[in-house]
Amino acid sequence: MRALTWHGTHDVRVETVPDPEIVNPRDAIIRVTSTAICGSDLHLYDGVIPTLMPGDILGHEFMGEVVEVGPKSTLKKGQRVVVPFTISCGGCYFCQKQLYSACDNSNPVAKQDISEKIYGHAMTGIFGYSHMTGGYAGGQAEYVRVPFSDVGPIVIPGGMEDDEVLFLSDILPTGWMAAENAAIEEGDTIAVWGCGPVGLFAIQSALIMGAERVIGIDHYPHRLELARGLGADVIDFHETDVLDALMEMTGGIGPDAVIDAVGLESHGFAFYNMVEAVKQKLIPGMDRGHALRQAIIACRKGGRLSIPGVYGGFLDKFPIGAVMEKGLQIRTGQTHVQRYTGDLLRRIGEGQIDTTFLISHRLPLERAPEGYGNFRNKPNEWTKVVLKTG
Repeated sequence: MRALTWHGTHDVRVETVPDPEIVNPRDAIIRVTSTAICGSDLHLYDGVIPTLMPGDILGHEFMGEVVEVGPKSTLKKGQRVVVPFTISCGGCYFCQKQLYSACDNSNPVAKQDISEKIYGHAMTGIFGYSHMTGGYAGGQAEYVRVPFSDVGPIVIPGGMEDDEVLFLSDILPTGWMAAENAAIEEGDTIAVWGCGPVGLFAIQSALIMGAERVIGIDHYPHRLELARGLGADVIDFHETDVLDALMEMTGGIGPDAVIDAVGLESHGFAFYNMVEAVKQKLIPGMDRGHALRQAIIACRKGGRLSIPGVYGGFLDKFPIGAVMEKGLQIRTGQTHVQRYTGDLLRRIGEGQIDTTFLISHRLPLERAPEGYGNFRNKPNEWTKVVLKTG
């Protein structure tokens, strides 16, 4: 089959690789029909996530048709399914609590893995996201093996197009969980750092959940335009001092909750961020945290901080004093996708949530390297790239 493989920083290639096979009784094989490039994939592309190996197949946002099933899979051949990016067994302590992204059984190399040493506990399995998360082949391919297929995939009813439901795999539930973690109350003002795909879905979700006002913060004109189209006010951080603007917009109180949808490669010309950009190139495991620091300082006293943005290592100059003295509550983590997919599929079907507005480019899988390069280097125009197989 054809698949996108990683070979180093900014070096991804579509190559012919062996077809996947059923390994365990709960496995299924999916013929991928649509897959997407995620902002998190760019961290792999930029070489800031460790334990990738040349030839690894990337991609964790995908859907397709079931073509083969193991004897204990609940799927049937011919069904169309969206596959969550987190691989979850459904039966461990964490899955039983619906903390699916903390599954204890889906990372086959957990005990020898670097994540256990860095984080204190091993990460769960994730498709196409390094050997730190199990070394699973990803979905930017013609076919993919799906472990625990009786737990994760959601069957899509007839009449719904791929573009409507593809993002149930990751960024839509991630934006939804980000808003949920912000514990939105009636009359709240929510500020969202980053109007990329997750930030835009967080904005959409916060408004659905009853936020009175949502403020999107970015510097790309088209992304800010998309945020306005969802009903948000916006701040262009290249033109306006973010902290001053937020204080003015909230009567000197600050946002009730803040969402960092940027993560470990934040932009900005603050001194600390420029220093961290250099450190990130030189020192493994160093993250850039300008957006997170700014969100903490902006948040009102007694407010809430939600962090869907990916962080993988260590952060200098973390304002723990502001977190403590202001009494902020922090909620973060990889998304418990399986907890949300059923409800979100219903909302899409009822027309309450639109996902297609985000898609700027559709490319064949063979042009995936071009998609990566443009998604990284032209984020104003390339807001979301969907790859089609076949």
